[in-house]
Amino acid sequence: MKIAIGCDHIVTDIKIKAAEFLKKQGHEVIDVGTHDFIRTHYPIYGRKVGVLVAKGEVDLGVCICGTGIGINNSAQKIKGVRAACVTDVQTAVAAKEQLNANVIGCGGRVVGVGTIEYILDAFLKAKYQPTPERDALIQKIDNMIPDNDAIENDHIFDEYNKKWAEGYYHD
Repeated sequence: MKIAIGCDHIVTDIKIKAAEFLKKQGHEVIDVGTHDFIRTHYPIYGRKVGVLVAKGEVDLGVCICGTGIGINNSAQKIKGVRAACVTDVQTAVAAKEQLNANVIGCGGRVVGVGTIEYILDAFLKAKYQPTPERDALIQKIDNMIPDNDAIENDHIFDEYNKKWAEGYYHD
């Protein structure tokens, strides 16, 4: 399976461990960054994961930030992404089986690398269990996001990146 993975600067080490875990399981991993601990914006990396999933260039996506909430919500804004932010195995399995989630999000500071590995393993083994009712609900969810340029517009964060480079943002 081909899997995109992304994170913010807070959990780069945890993302690297999660990517290594996925590779050991035999998956091809596309690491979209960030690759260091220099402060950055998580929406950039959530979008990168979401775009690869929405375009069908990967099978699934993994987003990790401190809580998992911000980066996961960013991925969710890409039409075609059904992202679930989870803290346990049971929720990860339900996200796949009931909602056919294609992006899983976790909080590296909330659950840690060991639990993330259990979550990823369970999520990847779980299979969508289609029913007419679930299919209809997923269609309704998918239709909530209007067509927009978030997939094709690679310059969506240029203004913020420019300010970043100029030192506008401070820790």
